[in-house]
Amino acid sequence: MRKIAQESSTPAPGAAGAPHRELTVRAVGVAIVVAAIMGAAEPTVVLRIGYGPNISVVSAFLGFIVLSLLGVFTRVRATRWETNLVQTAGTAAGSGVGFMSVVLAAIDMLNQRGLLDLHLSPLQIFAWLAPSGLLGVLLAVPLRKHYIDQENLTFADGTAAGETLLVLDQGRKQAGPRVAALGIGGAISAGFVALRQGLGWIPETIAFRFLTPHAEALRVGSELGVLSLGAGLLIGLRVTLSMGLGLVLAWLVAPEPLFRAGLVPELTFNAVLQRWIMWPATGLMVAGGLAALVLKWKVIAKTFRGMSAKGAGDGGDFPMRWVVWGAIACTVALVVVQKISLGFPIWLSLVSVGLSLILMLVGIRVLGETNWAPISAMANVMQAVFAVLAPGHVPINMVGSGMSGSVAANGEHLMQDYRAGKIVGSTNRNLTILQLVGVPVGALAVAVAYPAVRAKYGVGGEGGLTSPISVKWAGFAELLSQGFGALAPSAVAALGIALVLGVVLTVLESNPRFGRFVPSPTAVGLGMLIPGFAIFPMVVGGLIQDLWKRLSPRTEGIYNTPLASGFITGEALVLLVLALLAL
Repeated sequence: MRKIAQESSTPAPGAAGAPHRELTVRAVGVAIVVAAIMGAAEPTVVLRIGYGPNISVVSAFLGFIVLSLLGVFTRVRATRWETNLVQTAGTAAGSGVGFMSVVLAAIDMLNQRGLLDLHLSPLQIFAWLAPSGLLGVLLAVPLRKHYIDQENLTFADGTAAGETLLVLDQGRKQAGPRVAALGIGGAISAGFVALRQGLGWIPETIAFRFLTPHAEALRVGSELGVLSLGAGLLIGLRVTLSMGLGLVLAWLVAPEPLFRAGLVPELTFNAVLQRWIMWPATGLMVAGGLAALVLKWKVIAKTFRGMSAKGAGDGGDFPMRWVVWGAIACTVALVVVQKISLGFPIWLSLVSVGLSLILMLVGIRVLGETNWAPISAMANVMQAVFAVLAPGHVPINMVGSGMSGSVAANGEHLMQDYRAGKIVGSTNRNLTILQLVGVPVGALAVAVAYPAVRAKYGVGGEGGLTSPISVKWAGFAELLSQGFGALAPSAVAALGIALVLGVVLTVLESNPRFGRFVPSPTAVGLGMLIPGFAIFPMVVGGLIQDLWKRLSPRTEGIYNTPLASGFITGEALVLLVLALLAL
């Protein structure tokens, strides 16, 4: 997969003689419009289906359509670099800022249960989301060279967006085979979603009861669709098999012994995850992500040294001086907002900023390898930290973990944009600028859209937007309100063992001779955290990609990435349409 990613990173030529127009007025204007649409649509999508689709590709398509229409009137053809900037702003507004709708829904669920009395106005929502999102973008800027250039992680959504931009830019004649593969994959994916969510003719998932009698409750089975299959085609065999190992250990081997020992109250996904599984899983991800950074500390140090304002001009990087002063300004703004508006202590705001950086370092690596952002699971760990710092204080628990998760989420998705930008040849500085534009636009859109969606559908309860992640977030806050002793001591011990094991596996996988045979600790950990409904098709995708590459390297090199991108794109587009229709 790494070879494929490297090959995809070489920009293909656009239209003959097309100038390199990038940071133009029309690109910024369209970016603001698309960011507003993405930010407004994301609450409905996330709260209805439990996760956000590939906003990167959706933003790319919307940007291409609007820029093309403008090009017809102005007779100036849009470039792929302009479209990439539009896609970047849409990603920031949707995947980054839109994540916070999950936290807002969890807060409302706790309000309904009488455990919390925190009712945020649109102005308060905007004032909270904007500085936390901007801070996340700025903190992530220095990490690009490590995760994108040096580690060359896949970031499947970013890869799909970049490949889509190349296909749209080249046109059907120049990129015939790849256009066809992208179109076929998109049609298949869209067809599954239309039959599943639109018409209700097929179920969303099937449970593998032949593996365990509790398959449905534990979410062991497969989704009926090709989105996760497409991610597996991009990620490759080693990482998907590592995720499959996590699935087997966490959801086939562990649940019944944990239940018999009285460590979990019932054999359901949320109960087993929150009471026990999430702790060793998080230990593997944290140890794997941080150990990988430590092993490459020279690269990180070189990155910071090379990002001076003077050296960042033509090289395309956002100046380090701007990063530092911008991060300081956003931190101060966030501290003030959380103190005045949310009653959050100043010292805990500073702690939250430090914790968010750790979340980001781990989350970026996991997202890059697996295409799943583990923010909700990592934020649950932050809930446990705040349960120690402020025992029994539910408001502090929710605000602190939500803010840390928001900062980390925006940093993670900046890497998706850097990956797409590397494929199409965009300037990294411009991508960062458009992220910084997209965040406040998305924050404003979410601040308006979330209260409207909540008023229309309700959150939780019968007929409301269920938002499984919000249910888990609120449930864990309620559990921790009973005291940290509510957690099983054995789960904490398993966390310690997993931390050590994660470091060992990371050291072993760095060995050039046998490292490719060692399971990825971050992928194993994530495989323990997310439902098997999504993991199984990813494993199938990894197996298909590996077999395809062995049997026909040439066709795999031509068709695999655009086909997989189509699988991801089709579902994202249809889900967005359904969400807009519902809104």
